[in-house]
Amino acid sequence: MGLKVEEVSERAKSILDELSSVVLGLEEELKVLLATLLANGHVLLEGVPGVAKTTIARGLSRLIGLKEDIVLKIGEVGYKGWSRIQFTPDLLPGDVTGSLVFNPITRDFEPRFGPIFTYILLADEINRAIPRTQSSLLQAMQERTVTIGGKTYPLEDRDRAKFFFVIATQNPVEQEGTYPLPEAQLDRFATRILIGYPRGLEVEKEVYRLHLYRVKEPLEDLKPIVDPSWIVRAQEFVLKRIEVSEEILDIVVRFIMYTRPQALDVASKYFELGASPRAGITLLRIAKAYAAIEGKEEVEIDDLEAVVFHVLNHRLIPSLERVAEVTELSARYEAKYRVIAEGLRFTAKNVGISISIPL
Repeated sequence: MGLKVEEVSERAKSILDELSSVVLGLEEELKVLLATLLANGHVLLEGVPGVAKTTIARGLSRLIGLKEDIVLKIGEVGYKGWSRIQFTPDLLPGDVTGSLVFNPITRDFEPRFGPIFTYILLADEINRAIPRTQSSLLQAMQERTVTIGGKTYPLEDRDRAKFFFVIATQNPVEQEGTYPLPEAQLDRFATRILIGYPRGLEVEKEVYRLHLYRVKEPLEDLKPIVDPSWIVRAQEFVLKRIEVSEEILDIVVRFIMYTRPQALDVASKYFELGASPRAGITLLRIAKAYAAIEGKEEVEIDDLEAVVFHVLNHRLIPSLERVAEVTELSARYEAKYRVIAEGLRFTAKNVGISISIPL
């Protein structure tokens, strides 16, 4: 029996309610994260240390009933429920994907599978790894397969309810000993969600109260709400059943085009490089998932407005001149975000919509 939008919305909101009970003050960011999963994308969480990026990933895994044990075996490959890789400069591609290892008993090489063979992969501090290692992960994210010793292994098998979801984190402040992801590789992430400090005194006090008298982490209390098969069915429902009207399609096409200086001269004040067609396709997919979470069978303008910044903020290259101007008025690492936000507000005004920007 197929899913209905009411069931998708109800289960999704239950997940969000539980996750919001251990990660306070980030309701909208968590909704976009879940929308990214339901749209079968990957997410990059960016923020300073200590703002619950890793807790978000671990909490979501627990709510789907995924642990670090092997939960599925397909042929010779065992898939864990979730894995964490701490990226460091000495991490090699084989440490992520796996490699061939010589077996002295059989006198032959056999594959040893890396932590990427999992349902949910937490790639912690991805910008600390060398570009070669980053590329091995990002290629797997795009193709959803891994090649070891000339043989290709799948990371996704939808017939067996096996999905593959990467949650990567990075710290935008530290520059020493890091390797920033190139724009072409950032594009593999469906969304980049900026995780900031708690919004206001009361929210921060609630965070402290949550941990004040506890021995273990609050997320240890989370219980599964759905299983992997429900996630796969919900993804199929979102991508196949949620409608997009011609009006919404027209808005998205014009929005994407107006970020390009080649299409709109005045856009060069904010952007050196605009968004690609892949950005537009991803924007529609995330908007569809967001609409489903809200219990809608068709994408509306407010769904689009809620996700535009999260989908596009890492796909646009801001004007260096404008970044230099803004740097004088705000923190160095925030300047490029503020320029992109300015540009997106300008683009939204030209298209006739009003977008939500968490800055």
